[in-house]
Amino acid sequence: MSQWKQIQQLEIKYLEQVDYLYDDNFPMDIRQVLSSWIESQDWDTAANHESMATVLLNNLLSQLERQCSQEQNFLQRHNLKIINQQLQLKYKASPLHMAGVIATCLREERRIISTASIQEQGPLEKSMQNPVAFERQKNLDNRVAVIRSRVQMMDQAVKHLEDMQDDFDFRYKTLQSRDPADRNTDVMKQEVTRLQEMLNNLDFKRKDSLSKMRDVIKEIDALVVSQLNPELMEWKRKQQINCIGGPMLTGLEQLQNWFTLTAQSLFQMKRQLDKMGELILKVTYESDPIPLQRPQMEEQVKYLLYHLIRSSFVVEKQPCMPTHPQKPLIIKTGVQFTTKVRLLVKLPEVDYQLKVKTIFDKDLPPGRVNRQFFILTTNTKVMDVEESSNGCLSVEFRHLLKEKKYVNGTKVNEGPLSVTEELHSLSFEAQFNILGINIDLETCSFPLVVISNVSQLPGGWASVMWYNLLTDEPKNLGFFANPPRASWGQLSEVLSWQFSTFAGRGLNREQLHMLGEKLLGHQASHSESQVSWSKFCKENIPGKPFSFWMWLDSILELIKKHLLPIWNDNCIMGFVSKETERSLLKDREPGTFLLRFSESHLGGITFTWVEQSENAGEAKLISVEPYTKSRLSALPFADIIRDYKVFANGEAPENPLKFLYPDIPKNEAFGRHYNSQQSKVFPYIPSMLIPISTLHATPPPCSSPEPPMSPGMFDMLTQHLSPLEIETAMSSPYSE
Repeated sequence: MSQWKQIQQLEIKYLEQVDYLYDDNFPMDIRQVLSSWIESQDWDTAANHESMATVLLNNLLSQLERQCSQEQNFLQRHNLKIINQQLQLKYKASPLHMAGVIATCLREERRIISTASIQEQGPLEKSMQNPVAFERQKNLDNRVAVIRSRVQMMDQAVKHLEDMQDDFDFRYKTLQSRDPADRNTDVMKQEVTRLQEMLNNLDFKRKDSLSKMRDVIKEIDALVVSQLNPELMEWKRKQQINCIGGPMLTGLEQLQNWFTLTAQSLFQMKRQLDKMGELILKVTYESDPIPLQRPQMEEQVKYLLYHLIRSSFVVEKQPCMPTHPQKPLIIKTGVQFTTKVRLLVKLPEVDYQLKVKTIFDKDLPPGRVNRQFFILTTNTKVMDVEESSNGCLSVEFRHLLKEKKYVNGTKVNEGPLSVTEELHSLSFEAQFNILGINIDLETCSFPLVVISNVSQLPGGWASVMWYNLLTDEPKNLGFFANPPRASWGQLSEVLSWQFSTFAGRGLNREQLHMLGEKLLGHQASHSESQVSWSKFCKENIPGKPFSFWMWLDSILELIKKHLLPIWNDNCIMGFVSKETERSLLKDREPGTFLLRFSESHLGGITFTWVEQSENAGEAKLISVEPYTKSRLSALPFADIIRDYKVFANGEAPENPLKFLYPDIPKNEAFGRHYNSQQSKVFPYIPSMLIPISTLHATPPPCSSPEPPMSPGMFDMLTQHLSPLEIETAMSSPYSE
């Protein structure tokens, strides 16, 4: 079933989440009419390759034009034509942005489908979708709007002050120009009294205006401390969770709007205070409140602007290699990675260049022995106005990283931590002056893992997940010197995200329970059970030569490369113990089978079926030797299930697989995934690969006391084979 069809079958509460994904950036009309074509494209890769994104944009527009020509409904055809024009205008100059938008929507759809299948949100996802947040943000919208309105009204108040002062100044100078002999007349005395009243009114208005300005400054200060900064910190936490597969990251445009409107209010107040400074050059008097209060208020406005602009300098896109767009914060030496920073405050249009410099490993813990790296490419670029960010400044860097093997002629030694536990930082700095305020900008990415070989990628990703799951500290580079434990409730949610992100379908409660038991034993039934970093990633599973994470990651790779269609069609039960497997199949019809991942092989999948038993009432279950990527590269797994044959007792080969558990006919479950093409090379007859197993009768027990293999033979084998290979070779292919 296509992803879009699965979406349409969701409950209303999930459809509301889907509705939130689509707007003018990617209208739902396109998702509907081009659903199959959209899902068949690799948008994640295109989002990091401009040439590919350009091709996909052109293809999308062509598909849309074709759909318009075929559309019978006049209104729908009209809407599609308008959408086509809007997309051309919006994305012609930025196809990467379009690919990123669509990739994000598809990824978020998969997460919503996964959440719906579990039927219960995990603690992290609940915290990301707090219903109180909507009311809080609505309140912030109102506060920002009220402040803007009050500042606008103060503009009128300052203008009124200027008019009052000009009137007073004119009358005063007129009085001064009169003949001194007339100063003691009644008319003159009345004019002096009138001037004194005007001065009193002017003084009152100055004090009133300054008091109102002081109140607004206090309100802005409280707004920044109590709401703006917490909203920014929450967005950064959401960005962390999104990096490891969590809910779609939204809210940056809203943050930008709040920051910009607040900064505009402060810029406007700075101009109002400057205007008041001009007023006292014309008219001042004893106890004039402007020279007494203005300097302190101006310093407060500058202080608020300085810190507001500094905090608005954020990493919009965390460092990520285009080759692994869904695994940010891992960098491989010699492979280009991209990152992007943005200034959330829209600055007044002035003639200056804002240069941003990147620095690698600026904040290493003191005394830490570490691998050292340097950036090969230019590390300074100028921020530019980006139309897609509503006129704010941003800049994207594309860097290559190289390791320093020698420093001052001495070879660099590795630190006490493993390569994938060693965290690094990428900092961004800039300096500029605005309205006489010198501002030093600085921000940094989340901690990075630097690898030199793709074999280190699984371990590196485990470190990225563990760090961003358990801490919101941006610079805790010594985290893995003493890593904290994770609760199983937290960890299981993140593991399910890996499957929804990389394989299109997350894990249900039963699958997660099996994983929990494999990792923790029977404690897994408690979501608060604690998992250590070592248990998750470093220690081998008892009796196996690999860790829990290496085993799970190999399954993810197997699904992504060889099993994706049937995984997303929910044909693979996957994570089920042998004990559960037996309880599920023991009462089923002969020929009933299920698919599960091997527990003894890295990246293996097997099927177990019910065989007709010679003893009535006793189910006989048979499992085939696990299929790994080397075998699945030669033959699709759906074709293996279709064509699988068993030789038994000299009888004609038969396919024992009849019904996918619980009772779905095999062809109904897998028919759409069969590869019907056969090799056609004239003048040869067509050929096909058929997977065959030979089922031997159980041999009689050995009556000889001698072992089945001599010690000499065993010694020879150990010289050429690993213990795992010997164990695999000696075990039955049907008992795994």
